[in-house]
Amino acid sequence: MSDLLQHECGIALLRLKKPLQYYIDTYGTAFYGLNKMYLLMEKQRNRGQDGVGLANVKLDVPPGHRYLSRSRSTAKQPIEDLFSQVMGRFADTREHQPERLKDAEWLQKEFAFTGEVFLGHLRYGTYGRNTIERVHPFLRQNNWRSRTLALAGNFNLTNVDELFDKLVELGQHPKEKADTVTVLEKVGHFLDDQVEQKFRALKDAGHENAEISHLIGDQLDVASVLRRASQNWDGGYVMGGIIGTGDAFITRDPNGIRPCFWYEDDEVVVAASERPVIQTAFNVPTVEVKELQPGQGLIVKYDGTVQIQEVRVAADRTPCSFERIYFSRGNDADIYRERMALGESLVPRVLEAIEHDIDSSVFSFIPNTAETSFYGLVRGMEKHVNQSKIQRILGLGTNPDPDEVKAILEEQPRVEKIALKDAKLRTFIADDGARDDLVAHAYDITYGTVERGQDQMVVIDDSIVRGTTLKRSILRILDRLGPRRIVVVSSAPEIRYPDCYGIDMARMGDFVAFQAAIALHRERGNGSLIEKVYQDCKAELEKPYEQQENKVQPIYESLSEEDTAAKISELLTPADMGAEVRIIFQSVAGLHAAIPEHKGDWYFTGNFPTPGGNRVANRAFVYWKEGRSDRAY
Repeated sequence: MSDLLQHECGIALLRLKKPLQYYIDTYGTAFYGLNKMYLLMEKQRNRGQDGVGLANVKLDVPPGHRYLSRSRSTAKQPIEDLFSQVMGRFADTREHQPERLKDAEWLQKEFAFTGEVFLGHLRYGTYGRNTIERVHPFLRQNNWRSRTLALAGNFNLTNVDELFDKLVELGQHPKEKADTVTVLEKVGHFLDDQVEQKFRALKDAGHENAEISHLIGDQLDVASVLRRASQNWDGGYVMGGIIGTGDAFITRDPNGIRPCFWYEDDEVVVAASERPVIQTAFNVPTVEVKELQPGQGLIVKYDGTVQIQEVRVAADRTPCSFERIYFSRGNDADIYRERMALGESLVPRVLEAIEHDIDSSVFSFIPNTAETSFYGLVRGMEKHVNQSKIQRILGLGTNPDPDEVKAILEEQPRVEKIALKDAKLRTFIADDGARDDLVAHAYDITYGTVERGQDQMVVIDDSIVRGTTLKRSILRILDRLGPRRIVVVSSAPEIRYPDCYGIDMARMGDFVAFQAAIALHRERGNGSLIEKVYQDCKAELEKPYEQQENKVQPIYESLSEEDTAAKISELLTPADMGAEVRIIFQSVAGLHAAIPEHKGDWYFTGNFPTPGGNRVANRAFVYWKEGRSDRAY
């Protein structure tokens, strides 16, 4: 993707089902769990570079010894820094008493992060400061293990104000109005409530306090806590946690907006945001890694038993399609096929844009996430060329000239690696303050790949959001090669609406598709429509959020995809371009054909899966119309 987007986070939960000594004896290391967590988090590096955190709970340490540990980092390389901190604790023992590293009982008494339950998190800060206080897991500590909670999530809730007010009604005083604090306190409140009820019942039954503590741990109904805590959550989420007793859980939103996968064998239970991450870390085939279904909770009890329970009633299944296009790792078996299909489905539109002149066209991609869809596009072009070859060879008659046949067979779409991304510069310009000055040099080109003045260039990107980098950098630097035409192909449809479920696309006016639609209406004298939508959105915002509908959609209803794509091409063409620029997009129908199981298309259609999404769309339009730069959530 050429546009920089901050987006959803990554999560990893690992429960070792055997005592620590088993892993020492079987694998020769006391760090089996830590090593696996490092792999699970390192392989999800794509999901978070602003900070990482790790929590660990020991199951059977005696009172007086720490059972819960947490470490977090916001260093430049946070994963490496975090695990250096954790593993550094063992350096002296490794050097002077290496035999002690084979003694599980001693290790668990003396060292943090030697427990059986791990919770890791990788954070992308969609907004706000990237301080250590904002890095998950968050802790809610108590001298009662059953009231202690570590929580981390890949989520964004749209109704934080309402949830905050509910906490205040319960008598709490939350330290901050943020979805992370709100979720922690909601889960913590209902955990406290259940523990208190069980304590009273067990006390009335004649049990002693010390015994009650263990009995509560055995009897905790984690699914009930999650049901009560999450009943009013509006948004996309995968939430993971560890209770001090050793119970652990992962729960997913009822629409399945955010992804979660899990695996179990006789040694481990593991869950993560990405399926291939689990496959790689534990060397298991695709079919053995299961998807946590919408509304479900994966609950691992203190004794290692696994339960799949309904936490929320599943709603319309709308997993995020943008997740598949861009954010998730492309080595997932299904995602690889889907991205290939996205590219291949664009062949008819590309042929039209290049006027069916394949001979003078050079095909390439904008690195790096568009590479797979590029392979799909090339495969589709090869199929098209092969069909042409068949017809031409048949047209040579029954006794064709071998040289003519050979010449036809050798014809192939011309494929080159034209655009190169400067990774170090790319990281540096993630700071918005430096973006304007340096964005023009974020990419480079391979010289000698295009015949100046004669060739046309086709480059595919996975999506176009703002178009900033495309206009200021990519098109300018591609133009240096001297093509007569540049066709930019987006494997995703036009991004027209904000996201509110974990991806940093909150301002309507940032989207080049929205800018194009507004420009077209103004050119055509439809200013009254813009005003009507504004008034309708304001009126809608007066309603409770649960009753709101998306009133922004009429902005696009009278415009064809061809109209907006042509205007986007005009808006993103630099004034000093030598080449003609054409920008084409995937259709929504093509998106659904390529990614049939992930129907969450609100970015493109405005069909939000939750009422909070409609409120965000209405608010984003009002803020744009009023010239406000505020975020819509």
